[in-house]
Amino acid sequence: MLNKARLLTPGPTAIPDEVRLALAQPMIHHRKAAFHSLMADCQEKLQTLFGTKQPVLPLSCSGTGAMTAAVYSLFAPGDKVLVIDAGKFGERWGNICRARGLEVVTLSVEWGLAASPEDVEQMLHDEPGIKGVFVQLSETSTGVLHPVEDIAAKVAGTDALLIVDGVSGVSLSPCPMDAWGIDCLVTGSQKGLMLPPGMAFLALSERAWERCLPDPGCFYFNLPAERKKLEKGETNFTSPVNLIQGLKVSLDMLLQDGLEAHFHKQWALTQLVRRSVRAMGLNPFVTRNYAWGLTSVLIPDGIDGIKVVKDCADNHGVFLAGGQDFLKGRIVRLAHMGWADWSDLLAGLYALQRSIIDNGGFSGSHDFLEQGMASYRAAMEGETGKEPLDPHD
Repeated sequence: MLNKARLLTPGPTAIPDEVRLALAQPMIHHRKAAFHSLMADCQEKLQTLFGTKQPVLPLSCSGTGAMTAAVYSLFAPGDKVLVIDAGKFGERWGNICRARGLEVVTLSVEWGLAASPEDVEQMLHDEPGIKGVFVQLSETSTGVLHPVEDIAAKVAGTDALLIVDGVSGVSLSPCPMDAWGIDCLVTGSQKGLMLPPGMAFLALSERAWERCLPDPGCFYFNLPAERKKLEKGETNFTSPVNLIQGLKVSLDMLLQDGLEAHFHKQWALTQLVRRSVRAMGLNPFVTRNYAWGLTSVLIPDGIDGIKVVKDCADNHGVFLAGGQDFLKGRIVRLAHMGWADWSDLLAGLYALQRSIIDNGGFSGSHDFLEQGMASYRAAMEGETGKEPLDPHD
């Protein structure tokens, strides 16, 4: 029997029909008036999404490309920087910085835990001359949400710039760039923005623009050149026109009821998944400071998480992600980002439980979906960011 495919991976994510239709619109030229108008519309909405008055640069690349652009544009070889490494993508910050020839000081954090703002403050004190602090908003490999606002408060007043990878966080949980004091924020198209892979977005604070190198040492990733072109409603090189046509529609959908309402729903979906997982008798990998866009689930001892992910796809049409590095086979990552609603998540949770049972695991509570939906409704009626009271606990 064929099943409806449900893409519940932490990127790429499902795409709404409205966006897919926008992607199929007739081609327009990237140096003409129609495109200039399109870019102006998107720019205003991107600034709302990022919470900034600064320009948000669209780049033709993956999120890693935007990370690379930030490193090469803001720092010169030999500069000392602090990298918060709490997973595969914190590790990636370090790798990009080393490739640039930077002196990397690492704050290593146990996978599954969030960085301590006090530890960041201590590192800045103990390591004079740090010019940049690199962190994830959401560490996609574990499902941790770092306390970026509090980290920004510790970085404020120093000479260091705060660089934030928001690839799996922007549009999924609050991250107002200007209000929090973030100097560089990047994200990608294929997660919360409900677009195919292929675009990234980057914004710099006023002081970051002052520090931006006039010659970044990279022909393609040249942020001053991108900013100059954006003032004309263009990108520096050939634009991904159809992705930007889709972007306009996706931003309209995200902002239709306001960001606060959107984040409220995202919070409720997170509560649905976490409560359902616990009712199954399973444990989320992250117990505190958890992301709003994905939940990492510990797989019971003796069960191969790789087989569970495969069975979910083969037998239920539900596509989840496995763990990375030493977590491979030990966790399953279920994303609740992009064009995913409660019905998709219920199907994904059922597939997860059934696949664990079929691989020799236990059954858990028979009413785990009902418990999850109860938490979803309570969260929708409650305060964003505050866990609802659960009568089952």
